[in-house]
Amino acid sequence: MKSFEFLSKKREEKPRTCGLTMVLDKGLGLETASSLMDISGEYVDYLKFGWGTSIVHEQDIIRAKVEMYKSHHITPYTGGTLFELAYKKGMLNEFFDEAHELGFPAIEISDGSTTISHDDKLECIELACDDGFEVLSEVGKKDPVLDKEMSLDDRIKAMNDELNAGSSLIIVEAREGGKNIGIFDKSGKANEDEIDTILNNVDNEKILWEAPNKDQQVFFILKLGNEVNLGNISSDDITSLETLRRGLRGDTLGKI
Repeated sequence: MKSFEFLSKKREEKPRTCGLTMVLDKGLGLETASSLMDISGEYVDYLKFGWGTSIVHEQDIIRAKVEMYKSHHITPYTGGTLFELAYKKGMLNEFFDEAHELGFPAIEISDGSTTISHDDKLECIELACDDGFEVLSEVGKKDPVLDKEMSLDDRIKAMNDELNAGSSLIIVEAREGGKNIGIFDKSGKANEDEIDTILNNVDNEKILWEAPNKDQQVFFILKLGNEVNLGNISSDDITSLETLRRGLRGDTLGKI
């Protein structure tokens, strides 16, 4: 039983269909990650092994962390950069095989750092789904200059096409900084008009908004409610975000 639980707003228990939280693992040690999940794992739905971090750590450690996260009913998955590297090297089959061997139930498919044609990206989503993976796909470029070349109409089309190809969730790119990329300006403020257009044209429950900064998390919770899907949350901010969702901080107290 939680302390003072009678004061808290209830949240849907896992497995959740909304109010999803995706946390970014930048290379946590097994014991640190395990301890963190013991206290906060019930508030995490997806756990991304960031970028290509899986390459620089021993397989046994990655495998143990994957199993530990799954024991907390969390879906761990590989970062999009890892997929892009495999695609660039023409080694998708080898990538899929090793992801399965390590126990990953899901992978991210993106084209944020490399050039992949839209049709090829859709084909990769279909191939990954056929191979037994849950696919989360990301829309947007990591280079702000290239990202700004992508029109809002193109983003929306890509999001719907990727959902139709089999992606379970569409991640709206914001990187780990959340500034000058996608829906955020140089100061990290959200473009509400663009967000409204996306919401009017894409299944809202299938969108995972990257919101690494507290002000962005508050914005989305106040705008869309505490069951909004949020991602790229720092492992240090799991409890912080959950208290925002439950109206336990001044930013959301009495407002949701």
